[in-house]
Amino acid sequence: MSLRVAIFDDNKNIRQSITLLISTNPDMEVVGSFGNVLNCVNDCLKCEPDIVLMDIQMPGMSGIEAVQILKHELPTIQILMQTVFEDDDRVFDAICAGASGYVLKDDLKNKLIDAIKELHFGGSPMSPSIARKVINKLQIPEKINKASVNEYKLTPREKEVLLCIVNGLSYKMVAAELFISYETVRSHIKKIYEKLHVASLTEAVAKAIKQGIV
Repeated sequence: MSLRVAIFDDNKNIRQSITLLISTNPDMEVVGSFGNVLNCVNDCLKCEPDIVLMDIQMPGMSGIEAVQILKHELPTIQILMQTVFEDDDRVFDAICAGASGYVLKDDLKNKLIDAIKELHFGGSPMSPSIARKVINKLQIPEKINKASVNEYKLTPREKEVLLCIVNGLSYKMVAAELFISYETVRSHIKKIYEKLHVASLTEAVAKAIKQGIV
């Protein structure tokens, strides 16, 4: 079954370029293309995407506002932001609103397909600088229950992988840091999700920090 993608971007040329790019991958298909987000929930209900590509700057209502609405109404949808500048605070705001990652518009041709795949398999494609901003926001003092931490039963290697993720490393960077393959990193992350009872990288990082797991 193909991975279903919906595009929200006010630039028609960009929407067409993305559609053409995705059409070259047999495992993906564009099921919706929209120039605004004013009816984003209904649009997504109609085309049923697995992943939404969302532009931050949209007419009438911003992409960040749309992310908040979509994640509230359709929490299982994964959202990948498109942006011009990676250090833009609006990217950070979008991630905190519920987006799972972002890709630079200048990198769409070279990195979009990989970013969609990474997102689909549980990753959060973003630069370490944005990841660090998210992590810092999540560092809220909380009493640590060491007994519950031990109950997660993470292996030493899983803790190493989790620590790398907490430090803002991408899957590829983790693989290089620990001298393991990208697929092995993905396998460890899947097991970490299961043991921590979380469904996303952001949740895993938040839990790791708040409960002192790493």
